[in-house]
Amino acid sequence: MDQQALAQYYADQPPTIVRLAIAPHFEALTDKEKLYAHHISRAAFLGTRIVLRQVSPESEAIFDFIVALYHSCNGDWSKLREKAGINDQHLQDFLHYAAQFLGNLGNYKGFGDSKFIPRCSPEIITELALTTPEAQEILRKANVSVAAFYATKEPAKMHLGFPDKGHMSTYYPNSPDIIQEEIEQISVFMAEKKLLPENTRLKKTEDGNFQLLIASGLAKPPPEGGDAGPESVFDLGGKLSGNKLELVYGDHIEELAKIALHIKKAGLNAANDTQKRMMDEYAKSFGSGSLNAFRESQKLWVKDIGPTVETNIGFIETYRDPANVRAEWEGLVAMVNKERTAAFQKLVDAAPSMIPKLPWSHDFEKDVFNAPDFTSLEVLTFNGSGIPAGINIPNADDIRQEIGFKNVSLGNVLSAKAPHEPIPFIHPDDLELYQANRDQAFEVQVGIHELLGHGSGKLLQETSPGVYNFDHANPPISPITEQPITTYYRPGQTWSSVFGGISASYEECRAECVAMALSCDFEILKIFGFEDGMDGKAGDVLYAGYLSMARAGIAAVEYWDPKSRKWGQAHMQARFSILKTFLDAGEGFAVLDYTRDDISDLNIKLDRNKILTVGRKAVESYLQKLHVFKTTADFERGRDLYERMTEVDEWWGGKVRGEVLRRKTPRKVFVQGNTVEVGGGKVELKEYEASCEGMIRSWAERGV
Repeated sequence: MDQQALAQYYADQPPTIVRLAIAPHFEALTDKEKLYAHHISRAAFLGTRIVLRQVSPESEAIFDFIVALYHSCNGDWSKLREKAGINDQHLQDFLHYAAQFLGNLGNYKGFGDSKFIPRCSPEIITELALTTPEAQEILRKANVSVAAFYATKEPAKMHLGFPDKGHMSTYYPNSPDIIQEEIEQISVFMAEKKLLPENTRLKKTEDGNFQLLIASGLAKPPPEGGDAGPESVFDLGGKLSGNKLELVYGDHIEELAKIALHIKKAGLNAANDTQKRMMDEYAKSFGSGSLNAFRESQKLWVKDIGPTVETNIGFIETYRDPANVRAEWEGLVAMVNKERTAAFQKLVDAAPSMIPKLPWSHDFEKDVFNAPDFTSLEVLTFNGSGIPAGINIPNADDIRQEIGFKNVSLGNVLSAKAPHEPIPFIHPDDLELYQANRDQAFEVQVGIHELLGHGSGKLLQETSPGVYNFDHANPPISPITEQPITTYYRPGQTWSSVFGGISASYEECRAECVAMALSCDFEILKIFGFEDGMDGKAGDVLYAGYLSMARAGIAAVEYWDPKSRKWGQAHMQARFSILKTFLDAGEGFAVLDYTRDDISDLNIKLDRNKILTVGRKAVESYLQKLHVFKTTADFERGRDLYERMTEVDEWWGGKVRGEVLRRKTPRKVFVQGNTVEVGGGKVELKEYEASCEGMIRSWAERGV
């Protein structure tokens, strides 16, 4: 790989590090609540090695290497520098890499899925390793060379994706010959057996058979059998006829046994019976590998309304699996911010009157909107490859439609800032207004996105043979074709199984479009405290929201890889398509403004006075198609639409992407605190400084 191509993979210099401040909210808890939060926090962090193994073969060893170096010098990095015989810049390059690695829990970006590498030379890593036998032994035992820290020989392996496309994925470990078609066929087989995939990895053996590695704290299925019954070996059919699929329990066995123990301890400090039963189901799931038990935990989680300590933990989001079915480990522990939650509750109350304003009829919407719990949270712990600004879960469509879901906005994530952050692609004329209103605009966007975006819509489905959740004899009329619909979900099919690899990004796009459409409604803006119409504060917030989306659409091309012509981040792919929707709206609504041939002065310009007319109309037209194709399982049209709207041509992929890379700003990584049980039923919180050294120390003291 030439130096110019390599430059985009270097670790940020320096990374943007912010502290996830939580002390006042944690200290306001009772001792019992602190114990509940502590044990779930420990369970979440004990899943760290699971995340690392889900990223790359070398990530776990690199994690241990960083921690071993910290312990070898007791955090005195200048002492280590002297011992290694390296200069200050070499040390800083390593610390920048280490902090970014820990902030992403792996050597591939949690937001973007591309590998990042140290700016210092391999010789520097070697010199650091030679300072302590423990660091050398870690690399030797894991069979990880210093070269694994750096660029791969094959450029495709610098990105996560299907192994047969040359990409990296440890959801399919030690399986260089497994192909996408085999993965998809086994997914279909698992659906037929009602065997859920989220906590699994899939391995192809040398004899052409397959092993389904099930995450569990036990090496064998429970005596009563697993989720698929007593069988553990299955004959495959179709194109895989003659091959077998074996269920192998005990993936991540040590971690999940410890996790289950802390979950049980949390249950002893639960605030109510619902929380206690929820912890019991979590412990059963993590111990036995049962995702049916995990589903029960999620039903109870939805029913645990308004807890002081909010939590969710497990194999949840599928963004990083190229097949979009296997999920990354994550764990959340947070405290409710009652003041901000009151505003979100008003949005929940308004939802039944807002959803009908979206561009589809009641035929494509849930029969009844089950008002969810919507809280603003202050995060104590979020362990995974990155921290989102908001969450809408559970992801299981049947639970969402029959029982409901929850929305959370992560307040101290939204408000976390590093000083003097540059803001590229905003026109100088708009910069002051944008800076004054972007946080409020983002809170509105996140609220609508999670509640009314992910919370809207009905999957038209044959729920069991001959039983439908819509009038099959007189099907709904599609607003796209103005003809009765002809496609719908068959028994056993889900949204993700039908739309496959595009499902995550497609759904994020649909939710973002809902946010763009309904943020134009001044009744919603009033709920958040913004009034005076388009010419007042409400208009400023709305304008900042549209500018933010357009700016994100430009910045998105950083996450598109020109070699593989593949998007590496679901949300950014979505935002690029929404920017194209703005630009295609016409009437001068949105333009890319630049005067120089090299577009080094590129900015977005929007006509504020046309947001409510031209802008909203264009967004709603796009949203209507996205929504109807999703609800009717019309994969062919949905895929064609989304591929067209997210296609990156030569100008975007060359000239614009080059400018985006030149002006890109490091993505924030968060330093989180640790909780420590000190005896007598007491728990203390320890926080760390927002620096590379603080990040490394926080992980070294976590003991995972």
